[in-house]
Amino acid sequence: MSESEIETHPLQPFLPEKAKLLMLGSFPPPRERWKMEFYYPNYQNDMWRIFGLIFFQNKDYFLDVPNKNFKQQLIRDFLTEQGIAIFDTAYRVTRLKGNASDKFLQIDTPTDVYQLMQDIPCCRHIMTTGDKATDTLLLSMPAGTEKPLIGSSVTTYFAEREIRLHRMPSSSRAYPLALDQKADAYRELFLEIGLL
Repeated sequence: MSESEIETHPLQPFLPEKAKLLMLGSFPPPRERWKMEFYYPNYQNDMWRIFGLIFFQNKDYFLDVPNKNFKQQLIRDFLTEQGIAIFDTAYRVTRLKGNASDKFLQIDTPTDVYQLMQDIPCCRHIMTTGDKATDTLLLSMPAGTEKPLIGSSVTTYFAEREIRLHRMPSSSRAYPLALDQKADAYRELFLEIGLL
């Protein structure tokens, strides 16, 4: 793939009918980094370790450790049961350096977040997992919506309802925060919205 080629998002939005929370990252990594056909597919990314720690006190709960892979069906079933939807803030991108770094990700078409929210009418919370995702989400929000600080949230009115926007630490290993500290930040959010 040439470095200037525009990529369209390769996954369908994961939208459980009763979703209370919409998780939005920036965009999936290049396919050669994938271990599964689902979100956060790079084995080096800590998202599913964070979930394992918080909900099961076991960072490997969602991992197939011997094969350096994920238990995709277990993850999907868990998210459906908990009411957690997932997509990304970018629908079409150009990788300026051909890698997974958000720093070199040019957003060509932001996701239609309004349409996502129409499909999950119970959802009142949107969580972004990184700075690029937060900045891209704010393009869809009403003018004047504040950018939340990491680990905090702001309220806005969007998609015919009041929404809390939560900005969380990135689950990327490149983000300089220990796994336990990342899990603590996510745990506070899940407690606040009643998932724990």
